[in-house]
Amino acid sequence: MSTKITSHRWLAKGMTLIELIMAIIIISAGVIGILSVLSFTAKSSADPIRYKQAMAMAEAIMEEVMAKELVNPVGGFVETSPQTCAGRLFYDDLNDYDCFDGSSSTKFIRSDITLAGTSSPLLNYTATVTVSVVTVSAIPMSRVSVTVTSGNVTVSLNGYRAI
Repeated sequence: MSTKITSHRWLAKGMTLIELIMAIIIISAGVIGILSVLSFTAKSSADPIRYKQAMAMAEAIMEEVMAKELVNPVGGFVETSPQTCAGRLFYDDLNDYDCFDGSSSTKFIRSDITLAGTSSPLLNYTATVTVSVVTVSAIPMSRVSVTVTSGNVTVSLNGYRAI
């Protein structure tokens, strides 16, 4: 009686070292791809919030400015310190706000003053205001432009009032 021992490679179970290394490389490439997408998403997820905060500030300033008189009323306020724009609480006409042209560090409207002492995440939002006379459909109008900036986020609003 003879016993025949046969060895067939295709009956072997398990993986070779080369197959194992290739599997690790392929899985690693997939994980790196997924993590890079998640990282990009996490970085850009704050941008809509910053844009909304800048828009809220621009709308608040535009509402404040547009509620004022078109021209300085009789006995109205005249800015006596245009280099610092210190009289904002007393502004009573559109042209008073033209002081905030951003030409110096004091000629911006800061968010901590505009948005009632907001916390530190909004402290770096600043706004400029430009008031100019334009003609729209042959009608002279005052155009108020409010621009709010924070880092790479900029929001601009324009409002018009007939003169």
